[in-house]
Amino acid sequence: MAHTEHLPIYKAAYDFCLYVEQLVRKFPRYHKYAAGQDLRESARAVLKLIVRANSRREKRAVLFQIREEVEALKVLLRLCHDAQAFPNFNAFEHAIRQVTDVARQNEGWLKSQQRSRGQSRSAILDEIAEPSVP
Repeated sequence: MAHTEHLPIYKAAYDFCLYVEQLVRKFPRYHKYAAGQDLRESARAVLKLIVRANSRREKRAVLFQIREEVEALKVLLRLCHDAQAFPNFNAFEHAIRQVTDVARQNEGWLKSQQRSRGQSRSAILDEIAEPSVP
């Protein structure tokens, strides 16, 4: 089994999970148990997918799953912000920046995987735009 602690994307996702745990505690009671639980589960799902991708030889399918989960996480964060679940705007801003950092690193990892397979730049861009999930 591959070790993941050395990966910057793992560190970023782990830090985000910790931040979400602390953040949800500060949510109003109305949002804590529904939206807060969804945020916590989604953040943990991203972390689990990163571990899974790192342990596989063929990583692309899992990297696409990470991309989808991160996008869902962004939507959840925006929903929580609009529903005024965050204690302040700075908390929302910090959370969005962390998720965006994970998304950026995931895209870099995905591109490096596709480059190592010898695909042309246009084929990489086409597949990133429309992933073919096996």
